[in-house]
Amino acid sequence: MPEREHWTSRIGFILAAVGSAVGLGNIWSFPFQTASNGGAAFVLVYLVAVVLIGFPTMLVEFVIGRRSESNPVDAFEKLGFGNWSFAGAFGVVVSFVTLSFYSIVGGWVLSYILGSVTGSYFGDAAGYFGSIASGTPAIIGHAIFMGLTVGIVAFGVTDGIERATKVMVPGILILLVGLGVWAATLSGAAAGYDYYLTPDFAVLFSNLDSIIPYAVGQAFFTLSLGFSVMIAYSSYLDRDDSLPADSGAIVGVNTLIALLAGFVVFPILSTIGVSPESGGAGTAFTSLAGAFGQLTGGAILGFVFFSILLFAGLSSSISLLEVPVSYVSETYDYGRTRVALGLGTAIFLFGLPATTGLATFGWYNDVVFNLLIPVAVLLFVLFVGWVAADQFTEEISLGTSLGDSFTITWLWWVRLVIPLAVGFTLVLGIQSLLLKAGIIDAAILLG
Repeated sequence: MPEREHWTSRIGFILAAVGSAVGLGNIWSFPFQTASNGGAAFVLVYLVAVVLIGFPTMLVEFVIGRRSESNPVDAFEKLGFGNWSFAGAFGVVVSFVTLSFYSIVGGWVLSYILGSVTGSYFGDAAGYFGSIASGTPAIIGHAIFMGLTVGIVAFGVTDGIERATKVMVPGILILLVGLGVWAATLSGAAAGYDYYLTPDFAVLFSNLDSIIPYAVGQAFFTLSLGFSVMIAYSSYLDRDDSLPADSGAIVGVNTLIALLAGFVVFPILSTIGVSPESGGAGTAFTSLAGAFGQLTGGAILGFVFFSILLFAGLSSSISLLEVPVSYVSETYDYGRTRVALGLGTAIFLFGLPATTGLATFGWYNDVVFNLLIPVAVLLFVLFVGWVAADQFTEEISLGTSLGDSFTITWLWWVRLVIPLAVGFTLVLGIQSLLLKAGIIDAAILLG
């Protein structure tokens, strides 16, 4: 079996992990989740979730990956707990399912980049979205986006993933800052910022049961937690890197980019008089695209915005594909190119039902957010906190001078606080799924 690859530099790892974390989750999902769940009230809960749950959970996946120096499934066997390999396998499944519908959004982005050049969506953005969001156009976009993802992953960790993210992540940040500066000059900027940054606590407290699962799920989604991605990526790390410092850098940059996306989206929506709540999952593809058609220089602005989305989408999709590719190629000693192509095809086929309509697409999204991600995170947290804690308290102390107090605090936070928070989120998420399916009635829950 060939020797495992390693990141060529620490910054290469950080940019790859940031690229995975940034993704469409920040620029596509974050604004529409914010708009759908109370605006600034959602942002507040999200930020709390990122700091108190996301950061320590990222360290959970980091210690598993670096300690084992193995793919997410075999990691547990290598650590001496083969009976827990199902947890890594579940994370691989989460990556597989997520990429199957995430790639469809990537296909939408490709259609809008083309539409920006041709002006196809300027006259009727909602009609254009309806024409490409499902059916044959969605299938073609899905296939092309998966092809791009497979192509990058096939080149390997250093020549493919690391090299690509070193270009894409700085590009995302530079272009997003530029759009944010431009959005600040719009007539509706003040109203957009008010909606985005001033929480309505009445809305917050009356909707906590719906805001919390989506905020925590969004935190996990935007940090690539629960997918085994960070286990896979950290397995290519050197032992002298500081995991807390790397995690802090990744969380910080990721959150900055998510917030920047809001500073672009909400001033635009406010300027053209569109209610943020009306867009749903298609906010970036209907409301924003329609705005570009009305604003001076809209074709260029639209091209830049959707190019950012493409970079973000690819930087995450390659990490989601790397998870099953690392497992299959290392376990069965198949060539990386062959494995990437085979798994990419399987993921493409699994996602085809989500191209039949937005209702089916929404089910893919809701199941991942409300069920699969929390379950995977809960498994990883229980393993690190209660099953193999001795190994991981030693691992987290390597390369850092934070001392025993940080390690002990982190361990007990992982043991007690995160399982309770994730368990509560999981219960609310399952409740939301059952309500949506019509299996239970809201009146029963309200007594």
